[in-house]
Amino acid sequence: MAAHSTEPKPPRPKKPPQQLVIPKNAIEEQRLKLERLMKNPDKSVQIAERHKEWAPRAPPEFVRDVMGSSAGAGSGEFHVYRHLRRREYQRQEFMDATAEQQKMNEEFAIKLEKNKIIAEERTAKRRLKRQKLKEKLKMAKHMKLENPKNNEDSSESQEEQHSEEEKPDSEAEEKEADQPSFVIGGR
Repeated sequence: MAAHSTEPKPPRPKKPPQQLVIPKNAIEEQRLKLERLMKNPDKSVQIAERHKEWAPRAPPEFVRDVMGSSAGAGSGEFHVYRHLRRREYQRQEFMDATAEQQKMNEEFAIKLEKNKIIAEERTAKRRLKRQKLKEKLKMAKHMKLENPKNNEDSSESQEEQHSEEEKPDSEAEEKEADQPSFVIGGR
């Protein structure tokens, strides 16, 4: 055995008293809990587990005491029968509720899938529209770079196009094919 030392222990420095903080709402309460946890990060945190769903006891595979409606049954047998009957009804209700929940989950999954398909179709349609617009803008920019003209020349060419559109000529159709068929910034 080790002998107790008679040396006095050095005095521990006293901690200043903690200030009492009363949370005013749920956010402050959560913040205080987090601060308390972060003061000592080495300490393990207890996280409550989810409650398990109630499930009935499985039915017995072999019943030894088969009760009948014979006249010789004792008065205590009725209570045993009532208890077994109640347990069986609970088990059937549980199976019905489980089947209903499973059916609802399947319907929900089907609905989600339909919504996803509809959303993808809508997205694809909008994507195609954006791509067409980009192509048109790119073509307009390309045409502008190829044909550097003054504003007057472009306005004259537009007037010529209008007069050519009125004539069903093959030359007019060729010019239309070369020109972009939209107005930038127009609707």
